[in-house]
Amino acid sequence: MELDERKLRILRTIIDDYILTATPVGSRTISKRSELGLSSATIRNEMSDLEEMGFLEQPHTSAGRIPSQKAYRFYVDSMMKGSNLTEEEVKRIRSHFSRRLDETEEVVAHTARLLSDITDYTAMIMAPEMQEITVKHIQLVPVTQGRALAVIVTDAGLVRDAFINVPPECDASDLERFSNMLTNRLKNKPLQAAVQTLVSEVGNELSEHREFLSSIADAIVRDLSREASRGVILGGATNLLKHPEYNDIGKASDMLAVLETKETLYRILSRAAQMEFTITIGSENEVEQMQSSSIVTATYKIAGKPVGSFGVIGPTRMDYSRVVSILGCMGRSLSEVLTNMLDPENKNNQ
Repeated sequence: MELDERKLRILRTIIDDYILTATPVGSRTISKRSELGLSSATIRNEMSDLEEMGFLEQPHTSAGRIPSQKAYRFYVDSMMKGSNLTEEEVKRIRSHFSRRLDETEEVVAHTARLLSDITDYTAMIMAPEMQEITVKHIQLVPVTQGRALAVIVTDAGLVRDAFINVPPECDASDLERFSNMLTNRLKNKPLQAAVQTLVSEVGNELSEHREFLSSIADAIVRDLSREASRGVILGGATNLLKHPEYNDIGKASDMLAVLETKETLYRILSRAAQMEFTITIGSENEVEQMQSSSIVTATYKIAGKPVGSFGVIGPTRMDYSRVVSILGCMGRSLSEVLTNMLDPENKNNQ
């Protein structure tokens, strides 16, 4: 049986209507709401064919049809078109990201709240993954006698700064010399490898300064562990309960339990960080409790380098086109904010 143009138009109409209403769609509804120019009897016959082909399901004998998971996958892969956000939606996203935000964690939490508010789904976002980011520059800035500020700059921007103890006899020129030496030795190394080099190779060569160098390594390790933590920030976890698909208490409880542990979400977001967008529908999800839901994710970047992902969880009856457009717009804004915050050179070049 062929999925011809007429069947495609009917299928799209059913999907669009069901996304909007969450109510099974009948032939009479289609004939009234579409411009197909077909009788209810003809539409019923086509709907029967679509059901036989696996694109529609009938929850009750006397009810209309609803799209199947196969229909949503076909829609996403072959029928979905870009959804233009309204001027008000774009303005709302941009205005949120134009606020003064001073910490990476604040930006991440802010993004989760905004995404859940604007989509009415549950939002999730992982903090920037810093393991693969490499050292670009290390600067030791004198503060007081015996104390300095270690500033570690990466190819994705400023990781952190941390106070360290330095030998009392070290003056500004000594710290500048150490800064140049450390930058030359550690440049382009991933943070973890930089720590190992600092403790072993450089420490052996400059044994008289081993304690000093260890304090710098400790500062990097603290930042690495903090930035690479597997924490996932959620926004609007209870938004799921707004949708009729989660009226079943058992199903809702299972989903909320998955959200609470966050380990599953971290695995999902980590894999998703390798792709610009991902859309996982129903049983395509590996976790059983999530097989009545869909997950849409997008990546965000710092200085053009992908460092994390974020997305939404909602019913399979999700407005995929609109969600993808929102994630695209927010991803660009988030990437710009983090790049400006963490990559001073990039900001100065804009």
